[in-house]
Amino acid sequence: MKRSEILRLLDAKIVYGNGADDPEISCACGSDMMSDVLAFTKHDAILLTGLVNNHVLRTAEMLDIEHIMFVRGKVPPDDIIEMAREMGITLMSTELPMFTACGILYQNGIVGGMRGE
Repeated sequence: MKRSEILRLLDAKIVYGNGADDPEISCACGSDMMSDVLAFTKHDAILLTGLVNNHVLRTAEMLDIEHIMFVRGKVPPDDIIEMAREMGITLMSTELPMFTACGILYQNGIVGGMRGE
């Protein structure tokens, strides 16, 4: 699914990233526990989380995750946005809770981004 379609489905906006680029995203992982993300997530997933700290970006960087969707209307502070810019990670935000956002993506063909799914 194209990133633009994910943005549309979740009524989300890009907080930081190249809006002109519209890459394919095939799977998703929703978690606020970065240890679980590190242990179980596939490399090509979009990460949905309510955390807005540097641990999220460090985790994404380790797994080559290029897209992070913040849920519950969370918007990262400027230092996190600057860190994402340096890492080349696109940041997005939706007002939806994580469960709803993950469910919408699943209903529309995005598979789980956890290894073993």
